[in-house]
Amino acid sequence: MLFRNVTLVLPDALRPAAWLRVADDGKIVAFGEAGSVPPAPWPDEEIIEGRAGDLLAPGFIDAHVHGALGCDAMSATGDVFKKICRFHAAVGGTTALALTSVAAADGDLFRLLDAARDFRATQTPGEGARLLGVHVEGPFFAATKAGAHRREFLRAPNPATDSRWLARHADVITQLTLAPELPGALALLDALRAQNILASAGHSEATDAELSAAHAQHGLRHVTHLFNAMSSAQRRGAYRVAGLAEWALSEPGVRCELIADGHHVSPTLLRLAHRAKGADNLCLVTDATAGAGLPEGARYSLGALACEVRDGVGFTKNFDGAVALAGSTATMLRCVKNMISLAGVPLVEAVRMATLTPARALGLAHRCGQLAPGLDADLVWLSAELELRATYVRGRRILGEVAAI
Repeated sequence: MLFRNVTLVLPDALRPAAWLRVADDGKIVAFGEAGSVPPAPWPDEEIIEGRAGDLLAPGFIDAHVHGALGCDAMSATGDVFKKICRFHAAVGGTTALALTSVAAADGDLFRLLDAARDFRATQTPGEGARLLGVHVEGPFFAATKAGAHRREFLRAPNPATDSRWLARHADVITQLTLAPELPGALALLDALRAQNILASAGHSEATDAELSAAHAQHGLRHVTHLFNAMSSAQRRGAYRVAGLAEWALSEPGVRCELIADGHHVSPTLLRLAHRAKGADNLCLVTDATAGAGLPEGARYSLGALACEVRDGVGFTKNFDGAVALAGSTATMLRCVKNMISLAGVPLVEAVRMATLTPARALGLAHRCGQLAPGLDADLVWLSAELELRATYVRGRRILGEVAAI
């Protein structure tokens, strides 16, 4: 497959009037930069001619996806996973994703992990975004920061028992979110590092002192959905101390997820995050739920919580009966567009936050996240107006009903 007359979105620049070739094995073979002469087509090679201003970018990587089209990851079936992966590829340009749990009983969580492992083993490139594994979000949260998670399932880690099931599922867990201030959390951080699982601070009341210790002594390097369900600056006696939000913004060695759906985080906070962290330390995520792709007023489930799409976002009632956000209805392409339009981030940097930065965070940069020879041909073909023309996973075009983004 040979793309011609496209602008390549590289990690640090745009390359107009370029070409890119994909081999039959789904790998990028080579590309030519601005003004270079495209090679002669191979016999029977598919030629894709770009239109004026068309962009070819790396496929988006979403480390935090709960569902789509009324399908919730906690259902733990292959059919549900397939619909979620196809929707986010065909509609949002996502070529790799991690299904994300909610706080639940251990048995339900284990069923999700086992089902994801089985699905990943048999998934083919044409079925949608590649399933990376499972982001375990919960149950190790502060009760006051439960958000849209059921408080009765929250608990402190028990390293003696939790480290065993983590080891059994280490091959399928991409990331685990926990509150570092909980009893047993620091020992669990050590267990996660030993299993090469990305540990992420979130749903937390931690102070900057607690977080600095977790960072320096236990390797904490990642934060889940910055500004959402986390502590912020507060008074302790006569003094003011920073929380997770301020610590994450100020610590250079920490990467942060950012839900750029236009609802969870205001434009001012989007700009603050970008200026403080830069594109190399921000990973865009959708936090998309089963409400993604559903119309206004549609009802859906997030785990066992009843939710509704209102004003383009998900809502539920939390443990005290107050209305609370329940994930987003966004696609990754919408998040990229929002970083450009709402936060004034350059296109190249917005794309990097959805590609190379999450690839590095998840240990995938040797395989995907940028346009480079030898990497998987996970591609997003966009118009000059950033409308999706097509998504390719390992060189295979993903077909599906494309709704408004």
